Amino acid sequence: MLEKSCGLTVDCVAYDLEDSVSLNMKAEARQNLVSHLSKSRPAGVKEQAVRINDVRSGLAEDDLAAVVSDLANDGRFSAGLHDRGPYKSPKIIALIESAKSLSNLSSICAASPLLSGLVFAAEDFAFDLSITRTPSLTEFLYARSAIVTAARAHDLASTIDLVCTFCRGEEGEKILEEECINGRNLGFNGKQCIHPNQVSIAQRAFTPGEKEVEWAIRVTVVDGKTEGRGAWTLDGKMVDAPVVRKAKAIMERAEVCGIDVASVKELWRNQEPE
Repeated sequence: MLEKSCGLTVDCVAYDLEDSVSLNMKAEARQNLVSHLSKSRPAGVKEQAVRINDVRSGLAEDDLAAVVSDLANDGRFSAGLHDRGPYKSPKIIALIESAKSLSNLSSICAASPLLSGLVFAAEDFAFDLSITRTPSLTEFLYARSAIVTAARAHDLASTIDLVCTFCRGEEGEKILEEECINGRNLGFNGKQCIHPNQVSIAQRAFTPGEKEVEWAIRVTVVDGKTEGRGAWTLDGKMVDAPVVRKAKAIMERAEVCGIDVASVKELWRNQEPE
C-alpha cells in the first residue's frame, strides 16, 4: 500500500498509524512508514502527512519520536530549517472529531504557528455525539460550518471535508461528487479520500470550472480598466471590490490546478464594463 501511494497525483498523501493499524502491528507499521518516508517524495505527491495515534493511547509520543527523528536526521530537512534548502518545517493539520474540539476551535487554531489546516473527522464526531450519518449530511452542518469559519478567521490554508464512505460503482461516484460540491459550497477547499478511485472525482469537483474561470478572468480584466470606479456592471450584475477579490481568488486556484489562465485571459483581453 505504501508503494501504491507513490503513483498518485495528489496534493497530500496521509499515512495512517491510528485506525488503520491494529494494536499488535503499531511498532512494525511505524518502522515501515519511517523507511518509506526516508525515500525521495514522489513527483506527483506535493505533501506527505502522518496521522498519529490519539495522545490518550500512549502511542502518540512514539509516533512523533520516530517521524520527527527521521526528519531531523535528513540533511535536506535540516537545511530547510535554516532557510538554506527547499525543505520547510513540518506542518500540523488538526483533526476535529469531537464535541470538545468543536467547542475549542478558536484555541486550537491559535495553538501553534505550525498549524496549517483543519480536517473534519465525521465518523469519530458522529460517535462522540451519538448521531447517525445520513446522505443529506445535515446532522453535520453546524460542525462543518464552524470548522470552515474558524479556519478562515485564523488564516489557515487548508479546510478538508469529511470522508465519503462510498468508493465504488456509479452510485458511489455520484454520492462522492455531490458531497464534494456540497463541501465546496460550504467553504472547504479539499476532501479526504480513502481510495484511489475517489481522487479524480474530488480533484475535478474542487477545480474551478470552465465558466467559473471565464467569469473570473472577465471580472479581473474589466477591473483593470475601471480606473478605481467603486462599482460597475457585468452581465447585468453589480461588481464591486468583494466580487473582484473573489474573482482573483478563483484565478489563483485555477493556476494551482494547472489551468492555463493566461490563454483564457488573452481571449477576453477586450472585455469592457457595461
